[in-house]
Amino acid sequence: MDFKVRFATQEDLPDMLELIQELAVYENEPDAVQVTIEELRRFGFGGHPLYKCFVAEVNSKVLGMALFYSRFSTWKGETVHLEDLIVTKPVRGKSIGKALFESVIMYAQTQKIKRVEWVVLDWNTNAIDFYEKYGAKVFKEWRTVQLNEEQINHFKS
Repeated sequence: MDFKVRFATQEDLPDMLELIQELAVYENEPDAVQVTIEELRRFGFGGHPLYKCFVAEVNSKVLGMALFYSRFSTWKGETVHLEDLIVTKPVRGKSIGKALFESVIMYAQTQKIKRVEWVVLDWNTNAIDFYEKYGAKVFKEWRTVQLNEEQINHFKS
């Protein structure tokens, strides 16, 4: 399958949102997506972009994406956090995910980044196997911790 990996543009935002919604369904959270195209535009293409995104394009249609952003580690300095690596179901297994993931790794190399990190669900054994082929370490002892919007708004100092 012929595809091209490139940085996302604003014209890709509707396809990116479609992929995000597909991922939410895959991860059993079909109603969890709240982000809008306007937010994706503002936060990815505004004056101070909060994220970068590679897309994989087949016949002018975006069928995969890797959205990532910079973080700071007190141990390593700047790191890259891969928020989502998504390939639409009909073209999984065609090396698109591999190309997107490797694009993020190569980006980190060119920026002299010392760590690329991400979160993977423990039941997503296909993804875990994929990442481990690259030598990635999947930590069992670390837990993801979050406050949702309601909990944030409930906070009183």
